Amino acid sequence: MTKKEFYSFFKTIPKAELHIHIEAVMSRDTIKKLYLKKNGVAFSDAEMKNLFSYSDLNGFIAAFLQVQDLFTEVSDFDLIFDDLKNYLVRNGVVHCEAFFAPSAFIKKGFDYAEMAKNFEKNLKKIKDETGITVWLLGDVSRTFGLENAENNYKMFKSHPFEGFIGIGLGGAESKGPSKEFGPVFEKALADKYHAVAHAGEDVGPESVWDALKICNAERIGHGITSVQDSDLVKYIAEHKIPVEVAPTSNVFTKKYVKKMSEHPVREMFDSGIPVTIATDDPIFFGVELLDEYWNLHKELRFTDEEIKQIILNSFDDSFLSDSEKEKFKAQVEERWNK
Repeated sequence: MTKKEFYSFFKTIPKAELHIHIEAVMSRDTIKKLYLKKNGVAFSDAEMKNLFSYSDLNGFIAAFLQVQDLFTEVSDFDLIFDDLKNYLVRNGVVHCEAFFAPSAFIKKGFDYAEMAKNFEKNLKKIKDETGITVWLLGDVSRTFGLENAENNYKMFKSHPFEGFIGIGLGGAESKGPSKEFGPVFEKALADKYHAVAHAGEDVGPESVWDALKICNAERIGHGITSVQDSDLVKYIAEHKIPVEVAPTSNVFTKKYVKKMSEHPVREMFDSGIPVTIATDDPIFFGVELLDEYWNLHKELRFTDEEIKQIILNSFDDSFLSDSEKEKFKAQVEERWNK
């Protein structure tokens, strides 16, 4: 297929995306609106260029926090969810499990109870308007330490909302080792919430081991350094632990992957790891989900059938019920055969 044919075809195939941050799906127009609202002046092209200029994970996180700082009231999230809805429709995503990070907003004085109500309203709006289901995982955040993570979890538990399914561990991996967050994961899992962790993105395979053995994470975000440890690869494959891979994100931050053609997702997939593909932070890395599938095809020589398997994985590795998984997978096969 040509690139145009590839995009046209794969847009029609139902997909799930399991690793994406809601604040990072916002459009540049939304950034300009929030900046104008907060500062009373327009956001210049030079400032926009500077915002998206970084060369490592910590630089990206600093830019992410700068974007979060543009929010002045809870209703600003309405713009974010509109952008998320448009993104999902553009890419043929029918189910999404996304992260939100409350720490910076709480520090700004936002009321989490109001945030929860806003999120529930917007998730329902997306479902009513498009049929797309979006579920949210609250980032307890390793960046600000265990005490902050536990406080975040207390907030989540005190203000549950329809569409909230559990916790994630994101942020600066080198500053907040996975092994330090076992207690908050233990509480969430005991309360029957789901729990996932970014690991093996900016730190070696020991971070993945700790996320699995200490945190008991149900899915691993990124996990690319797993390939440095053959025992870990074997463990993940044998235990069918899903790994949410965001290829462009890993190339962009340049810690372990310098160019797309060298990305370890090919090795991970061939080793039997149940890989899913996601974008992580679309606006920050200039990529959407269909782009990532094209990267697999063009740069990493994934066949169409292998890409279909990754799409099927996206449902199998989700937190949907077994019946919902089978329903969506049947839709994939139906559209594929057409």
